[in-house]
Amino acid sequence: MKNNRRDFLRITGLGGLGLVSSSFLNCKGPEAFLANAPTGPQQFNMSGYAAPKLDTVRIGFIGLGMRGPGAVNRMSQIEGVEIKALCDLRPKQAEKAKELLKGTSHNPDLYSGSDDAWKEMVDREDLDLIYIATPWDWHTPMAVYAMEAGKHAAVEVPAAKTIDECWELVETSERTKKHCMMLENCCYDFFELLTLNMARQGYFGEIIHGEGAYIHDLLDLNFQKNAYEDMWRLRENYERDGNLYPTHGLGPICQIMNVNRGDQMDYLTSLSSNDFHMAAKAKELAKDDPFYDQFIGKDYAGNMNTTMIKTKKGKSIMVQHDVTSPRPYSRIHLVSGTEAFARKWPSPERVAKGHSWLNENEMSELESKYTPEIVKKVGDMAKKVGGHGGMDFIMDWRLIDCLRNGLPLDQDVYDAALWSAITPLSVDSVINRAQSMDVPDFTRGAWKNNKPVDVTLKGGGTTNVILKA
Repeated sequence: MKNNRRDFLRITGLGGLGLVSSSFLNCKGPEAFLANAPTGPQQFNMSGYAAPKLDTVRIGFIGLGMRGPGAVNRMSQIEGVEIKALCDLRPKQAEKAKELLKGTSHNPDLYSGSDDAWKEMVDREDLDLIYIATPWDWHTPMAVYAMEAGKHAAVEVPAAKTIDECWELVETSERTKKHCMMLENCCYDFFELLTLNMARQGYFGEIIHGEGAYIHDLLDLNFQKNAYEDMWRLRENYERDGNLYPTHGLGPICQIMNVNRGDQMDYLTSLSSNDFHMAAKAKELAKDDPFYDQFIGKDYAGNMNTTMIKTKKGKSIMVQHDVTSPRPYSRIHLVSGTEAFARKWPSPERVAKGHSWLNENEMSELESKYTPEIVKKVGDMAKKVGGHGGMDFIMDWRLIDCLRNGLPLDQDVYDAALWSAITPLSVDSVINRAQSMDVPDFTRGAWKNNKPVDVTLKGGGTTNVILKA
């Protein structure tokens, strides 16, 4: 009866808020209420799905601005990879990315100069994986097109911006049996992997609560003219108010809690502060540069958003977002269990078994015991290659190793959809005075039997690293 009661309260609450009126439907965020969720059973369960092995993974990249070139460089240092094609709307970006491959065996074709160049690249028959690092609006359309064309899709975060797009990714992946992995690199950072393995080994007891965040002062960067093409990242920060970038903090906590694989999100509530910086920054810059006039008068997202999530098994998650306040970087990464506690930020990384933190020697012993195989295998090399301290490389290496060995991916399309869905759900909750929002089950009940992410290298770990001189 609990679910029926929540549905009743939600429906009656919508009526009281005027959701049925045309004026509300023209507002900036009722999409989560109005999304057309598919009916009927799951087409095919992509959780735990092992696609046929690929001895060589032939990759085409779309988007060579902020994130793409680094991915090209990292992939060029992984065995069994062939970089076949590079695509960016701007020819110079594609050419610069190709320069990174000088002295390697890779000689990709370039695609650029037209809005449809990426489709021409994806339509090639000699590609296995499309790596998408474009502005957010393109993530779902490109991933869907790639899967429809018979390719696996690896897409930067967030994988989708609306609930409908989340379902589109799920439906397409299940129908085509092609992987759609959201490239959530923070799941592969070293302490996150350590605490995941600790959780698997029962160190924390039963997990009770987790916290994650994206607290990163990007105010100046988002207003820089040459940082993001057509200022797209700044534009993402107005006309929607919620957790606009939840997955960095949320992804590792979901893996530790076995969300989509033994537990599932039930509902959330979200609240934002006012905007205290972005509107003022636009006015300040416009005084000396009329370019910024276009950003005056926009309804910017609040500085701090806090979203609280309850799972089906009664556990709680807090995830925060703040990209404008002058404060130190943090993703929090807090794990609280019945027997132990861990927190990454503020530094240093700490673990406790009670009121007191473990001392330096105890932490060293813990790391020695619980460091997972993947870190032992490629951790040192990942630090040399780089990419956010090495976690980007571990992510890329693991993706390729899984594809080459026919293993399920650590992040499947249900993770891509669920973690991305927090944004539109939080936007709707904020609009409606922190009203509780039901979270869609993109697995359609399969979470009850899906197996947790395997933190071992069983069946894999065979892919070598080719470090550049």
